Amino acid sequence: MDEQSFFKRLNSLCTSKEILYFLSSLEAMSDTMASAALQKISELEVDDNGLKNPALLENEVFRALCFQFEFESSKLSNTGLLNALQALINLRIDPQSTLMTSLLSESEERLGRGQLTAEHLCALGESLLELEGPSSATLEQIVNHMQERDIKSWSPREIVMVYKILEVTVREGKQWQSLLNRLNGVTLRAVSQLSPNFVSVILNSLVVLHQTRAVLLVTALCKHSVQHVPYFTDHELVNVLEAFLYFGQKMQIFTEALERHVPKSIHTMHPQTVSKVMQYCCKKMILSKPIFDAVAEGFISSADRLTTDQIAAYVIPFGTLNYLPPSASSLFRKLETVLHTRLRHFQPHTLLNLLHSCVLIQRYPINFLPKIFSPYFLQKLQAQPPGLNRVVMSQLTQLFLTVTLECPFYEGPKLLSKYQVKAFPTPQSSLDVHLFKRVKTGLLDLLKKRIYFASEVSTPYFYVVDIEIKLDEEGFVLPAAQLEEVHRRIALCVDGQNRFCAHSHNLLGEEAIKQRHLQLLGYEVVQIPFFEIESLQNTRKIADYLHKKIFPCTYGLSN
Repeated sequence: MDEQSFFKRLNSLCTSKEILYFLSSLEAMSDTMASAALQKISELEVDDNGLKNPALLENEVFRALCFQFEFESSKLSNTGLLNALQALINLRIDPQSTLMTSLLSESEERLGRGQLTAEHLCALGESLLELEGPSSATLEQIVNHMQERDIKSWSPREIVMVYKILEVTVREGKQWQSLLNRLNGVTLRAVSQLSPNFVSVILNSLVVLHQTRAVLLVTALCKHSVQHVPYFTDHELVNVLEAFLYFGQKMQIFTEALERHVPKSIHTMHPQTVSKVMQYCCKKMILSKPIFDAVAEGFISSADRLTTDQIAAYVIPFGTLNYLPPSASSLFRKLETVLHTRLRHFQPHTLLNLLHSCVLIQRYPINFLPKIFSPYFLQKLQAQPPGLNRVVMSQLTQLFLTVTLECPFYEGPKLLSKYQVKAFPTPQSSLDVHLFKRVKTGLLDLLKKRIYFASEVSTPYFYVVDIEIKLDEEGFVLPAAQLEEVHRRIALCVDGQNRFCAHSHNLLGEEAIKQRHLQLLGYEVVQIPFFEIESLQNTRKIADYLHKKIFPCTYGLSN
């Protein structure tokens, strides 16, 4: 039978039994035909759990095929040899058998003689990765041969395979940056041809290989990944999201693709994929209501099957981005039930992060705070990295301040003062310096003298106030340094873009709880958000805006 007819018939067969019967009817066939038959059998007979039917290996026709490959390995074509090797590896044939050692030995001899094309080098590399893992000494030899080839003509499959080989050889301490630079350039021109799987594999390799300078390639792959979002497997989507995070990529069209995909797939997506989607949204400060609402529904129906880390990954972003979904009451009722049954399974820092995120959005974990404030739990926190660093102690302090201010009925253990911070750390990025300067200039124009307001004021209540203005009993502005006769304190919160979710007017959880607490501590909180002030073009307009905002009833100034 000629090869064309053979392959047409082979592709029409659906079981290994049919294939072996078909092969037994042929008087002769080329090694390419025989290896293709082995590959088809391996595709049909192997799944995630291994070989479906081990009895296949004892079939007479199968054994005859293997016998031919073992004893005629030197006469095989490169394609026949390497396709057979791949198929037999997939079929879990013993690597120490004479059949496998014969095929491997012949492949390595041809590699040494320089007889393998780029396609064959990739096929051999794939087999060695599967069989021997990254420790295979031959992989480095394959890369050396690759460096000598014209990579411009490589197919997407060959490109992907080389990235995979480089990924493991670099982990072993080898450096191939010059080959990588050429490969990145060729890949950039081939991006539009890449399948979802290839996009995912290459992005993952670029992360592992720390290719932070390949900006054009990374950007092109990330853009191309948008159209593949509905078709990525869970594992592939995780790789893509990790690459977006690693390379600092954020694209509105990618978020929109996720918004279309996640709500439809939430009940079939792997929890680890959902966790990664939420991590991506949280790190990029993306408050996507379609995604968050779907994840809330997913949590309500599947929380009992999630690991403790996944529970935290699902819930924490709601607090961080200060969002309560429509199903909030069911979501937090489910969370409380899960915590009651599995509290002791949570790692200390995971539990603290989870409960802290709840109070940001006014969901108070009263029943679990006695455990958090207990000396035993605090010792466990201290014993595990990162220990009781300033961030952890700030979370503990904010939890304690929350129950003190917002839950006066709480009668459990208190947080000892040695575990409390004197002031919550203010990240440098949280204050928009340019906006802050404009507001201060406007205030100076309004109040006439700089002594009438203070900036970045530390309070006895852990928070730092952006700008504080003091008023006496009659509503006159007092000098900021004056301590007596202070009847009212106004806290101006100068909220730049970085205190809000991305492309949104929704305050982040940390800023929302601060403003809530300042109000409960007796301050009159006046929010000065960037989006109200950015269009004001001169100091006079800013001063007018501040006047209306701070003194709507037009307070006078003391002399």
